[in-house]
Amino acid sequence: MGNSTSCCVSSSPKLRRNAHSRLEPYRPEPELSREDTGCNLQHISDRENIDELNMEYNPADHPRASTIFLSKSQTDVREKRKSLYVNHQHPSGPMRRKYSSCSTIFLDDSTVSQPNLKYTIKCVALAIYYHIKNRNVDGLMLLDIFDEKLHPLSKLEMPSDYDKHDPEQKQIYKFVRTLFSAAQLTAECAIVTLVYLERLLTYAEIDICPANWKRIVLGAILLASKVWDDQAVWNVDYCQILKDITVEDMNELERQFLELLQFNINVPSSVYAKYYFDLRSLSEANNLSFPLEPLSRDKAQKLEAISRLCDDKYKDLRKAAKKRSVSADNLKVVRWSPAIIS
Repeated sequence: MGNSTSCCVSSSPKLRRNAHSRLEPYRPEPELSREDTGCNLQHISDRENIDELNMEYNPADHPRASTIFLSKSQTDVREKRKSLYVNHQHPSGPMRRKYSSCSTIFLDDSTVSQPNLKYTIKCVALAIYYHIKNRNVDGLMLLDIFDEKLHPLSKLEMPSDYDKHDPEQKQIYKFVRTLFSAAQLTAECAIVTLVYLERLLTYAEIDICPANWKRIVLGAILLASKVWDDQAVWNVDYCQILKDITVEDMNELERQFLELLQFNINVPSSVYAKYYFDLRSLSEANNLSFPLEPLSRDKAQKLEAISRLCDDKYKDLRKAAKKRSVSADNLKVVRWSPAIIS
């Protein structure tokens, strides 16, 4: 084989030791603080769970967070079902629920885009009722602008124990229905009202109680009507409905309500849909089902026309969203065959 010299011959151990002896010992540099570097950005480990916290405490802002009224109603619903089970009673008495068959399809006239006004107001009143009934009594904070003792809605003298008795669901429904009927508000406005109400309770860290529920609901309706409806009801119009309230009081209520919301009046479509379906779940759990009617031929044709219209609309949107660029796999290139000259 013979002797050969390799280009990868390592140096001797003696030379390596001499080389290391000439190196200076490693001295780690002191870490610079954020103030020294001028960078005050929060570390990513401190920010990674912010969205989860916001979703947990702000259900009126995030579509994946559970609504407050539905969670507060669960306790009563479980106790009601347990009582019915023990007493062997049917929750709705006689069998009044209608089921679809091969020959007949039962549908209600409430959709997420066009809710039923009467039953939506009933569900919103029921949600407010559970808010009041299952409120946090310990550490309850009451703001003056919502206190009906300081800002009464009528000239009748308030009883001394006005803040001790919870209102019934019928009383809440009557109050909300009166405002909606007089101002000619829509069912969508009722859902937005509930969104603003829960957003207020979360942002301001207050709770709704017998002493403030009317003015909180009034402020939420006032704001929802102006945000949702194109032709909003003026504050002076509410003074015609509630005869003993002044325009100045309505203006101050609206101003402080907006400040407590931090001027966040945006309601995403996902949040609106979540509240709509949670209200339907609340109605089913409390045997407050929407009225069912058999599907007629005219209504079936209307549903089919609406479905076809939406399908054509989204088909056009999908076509417009297609990229104009073409993949290299689909390119058709004319190839020239080499000429052979003999």
